[in-house]
Amino acid sequence: MSLTSTAHQLVTIASGGGEGGGNHESLNPYLIGAGAFLALMFLLWVTTRFNRDR
Repeated sequence: MSLTSTAHQLVTIASGGGEGGGNHESLNPYLIGAGAFLALMFLLWVTTRFNRDR
């Protein structure tokens, strides 16, 4: 397998290869976004609790 054929296959896979959008029907983008936001806010809260030297 040469470098050019490997690169071509990776580009084909990355572009979707003509398949569907890839989104699952049960995934709600608002729920995923809210969960990610809450996780980041929790991490920010934990970070500020440990940074009491200012």
